[in-house]
Formats: sequence, structure tokens, C-alpha cells
Amino acid sequence: MRLGEVERLRGELAEFVADVFASVPRRDQRRWGACYLRGLMLDGRRKSIQPMADRLPDGNMQALQQFVNQSPWDPLPVRRRIAERLAEVITPEVWVVDDVSFPKCGRASAGVARQYCGAVGKRANCQVAVSVHAATDTASCPLEWQLYLPREWTDEPDRCRRAGIPDDVIHQEKWRLALGLLDTLADWQVKAPVVVADAGYGVSTPFRLGLEERGLSYVLALTGKEVAHPEGVAAPHQPVYAGLGPPTLPRYRTPPRAVSALAVEAGEDRFAEVTWRQGSKGAMTSRFAVLTVRPAGKESLAAAQEAGGGRNRWDGILPTRTLLVEWPHGQDAPTQYWISNLPATTPAADLVRWAKMRWRIEHDYRELKHGLGLDHFEGRTWRGWHHHVTLVTAAQAFLTLRRLDPKAPTPA
Repeated sequence: MRLGEVERLRGELAEFVADVFASVPRRDQRRWGACYLRGLMLDGRRKSIQPMADRLPDGNMQALQQFVNQSPWDPLPVRRRIAERLAEVITPEVWVVDDVSFPKCGRASAGVARQYCGAVGKRANCQVAVSVHAATDTASCPLEWQLYLPREWTDEPDRCRRAGIPDDVIHQEKWRLALGLLDTLADWQVKAPVVVADAGYGVSTPFRLGLEERGLSYVLALTGKEVAHPEGVAAPHQPVYAGLGPPTLPRYRTPPRAVSALAVEAGEDRFAEVTWRQGSKGAMTSRFAVLTVRPAGKESLAAAQEAGGGRNRWDGILPTRTLLVEWPHGQDAPTQYWISNLPATTPAADLVRWAKMRWRIEHDYRELKHGLGLDHFEGRTWRGWHHHVTLVTAAQAFLTLRRLDPKAPTPA
């Protein structure tokens, strides 16, 4: 936005800040919060503190630096209020679990390490954050964030201390961070619809089990290499006990196969056309099939044993799950796979729409990064990073609420 447009929004922005920053105790902190939001929304190549302060009529670099990097205000209540407001207005069909990377130089910024960086498509020095977004086909917004802390950081307590990382923050796999974010949202009484995520999370059996333990429905992408039995596989048989060691577990007579092979075996006749939304070039349509499989693999076996009462009580029968497969016209084989704990009787159009709704998150990241400076933060501390992403989330929430308000004029 141009400066004149941002200045005309000061009244609306003041009301928004008074609501979502009500937990911030001091008036001057709320004032600098509003100032920071105007800086994020204002046109400019860089959205780090110094250039924003230079562009704003009331900008003060030192005050903004202190507000973001040193001030001890808690970002969680702010994000909670944003989540509450956006969930009411958007009425999301899905929550999307995802992660995003921020290329970084040096090794002093909290969580920075050489790891896979989606922003450049290869391993690079970067920070990575896990996020949960509320989404429909017409609107979306991030609800909660957590910076990923690689194990090499927790092995160096002094390094963590210099970056201001709290003592109780430990290394956790991204899927564990995602479950923690979902628990936080549950504590906030924000109701989850269907959870969707890419294959980085879908291939994790512990993540899927964690969702099921929380009573959450999911549609998660797979790679096609995961193994399973078809639904109608013959019941497991009990091998004769040889008298040595623990009793032999029941086992299937045939080995599991890759879900990609099971999809091909189902035949093209099982696939029907489904349209999931209107794109810029017309209706988005492809062929899909809904299959029922019994996921296998060591983690699935262990989980089934535990659910069945332990190793000695398990009957060997793996539970069924729904497999959604896409086989586009003109392709020699299926191209995409999703696993779900929703029943196979769920309409294919619903499963496809939810699975494909991850596209909205790319819209989020474009706006958050290119428009609002999500990846422009130059501070190094844990607190500063979480303050910055909270403020960027607030700026996007404010703009989203205005876009969804039929009475609000659309800014240029």
C-alpha cells in the first residue's frame, strides 16, 4: 500500500490493535505494535526495522527495535485472539500443517543451521518454522507458529543462551512440533476441521497416530512408496510355535506392496473425474479413485499391536484406512496419493477438495513473504523472531478481515 492508503486506515487499525493486542500491558507497546503493522503494510522493498522506520512519518528505529527484540510481551495471547477472530470469519474447511524456511547467513540467529531449505530447493543455511493455517478455497491465514530448533543447537547450551532460547525449549521433530501447535489451538478452544499436510508429515505414522489420538480427521499426502495390504487380503494366520523365544505373531501370507502398485492394480476403471475448484484457466479437473487399504510397515505394525492390547493379544489384523489416488488423463500411472482416517464412503469430491486445498498456503506465503516481510527479520533472538512473525500474522489478519468485509473499500 502507498503511504496515503496506510494513513487512511489508522482508525480501523487502531480498533484492530486494541482488540488483538489487549493482552499487551503497556499503551506505548500497543502504539509501537500499530506502528510496526503500518510499516509492514507500507510499500517498500525491505520490511526490516530500519527501512520501515525511515518510511513511516512517526517511525523510530530504536523504539521499534526495543519493542520487537527486547520487550517481554507475550505473543501467544495475541496469536490466540487473531486465531479466534479469523476462525469466526473464514470458517475454515481445513487446517493445513506446513513448514517454511528462511535463508540466513551466519550461525548466530536462533535455530539457523544447514538443512533443507524449500526457499532455494536444496540444503542451505536457514531457519525453519512449522505452522498451522486455517483455509478455504477463498481465504486463509496462519493460526500458530513455532521455530524449529535443530539438535545441534540443543547440544550447545551456551549458543542457545546467547540467542535467548528458553531453557525448556528442546529439539523436537517437525511432526511433534505440529502436534504441539494443534494442542495449543485446542487449548484456545479453536475447533479443528480436517487436517491436511504434505508427504513430509503424511509418511510419519506417529504423526497420523497423534492426530487420531486427538480425535482429528486428516487427509495427508503420501509419496506412493508406502506399503500396505489391500482391504480384502486373507486374514493373518498364526504360525506354529517352535517353543523358543516369545510366541510368533500372526502374519499375513503375502507381503505388503507399495500403495502405487495397489492403485495401478485397482485399474483405470476405478477412476472417475472430479472437479475441485475453478482456477484462473477454468475448472480444475482430474481423475481420482477412493480405495481402502491396510497400511503396513514397522511403525504401523507396532501401532496396531498397541491398539490391539499388546504383542501377546494382537490378532494380527491391520486396521483399514482410506487411500485417495489421482491418475490424470494422459499419464501412464497415478501421480499423487493421500491417506485419510475418514471413511471410504466420504464423497470423493470432498476428499479431493480438502486434499487440494493446500494450494492456499502458497498464497499465504507469497503475501507473508513478498508483501509483508515475513522473511525480512534481521534480529537473532528467539523472542524477536516470534514477536516478528506474530506482528506479520496480525498484519495479514487485518488485511484479510478487510478483504472479507463487504463494506470495506478495496485498497489499491
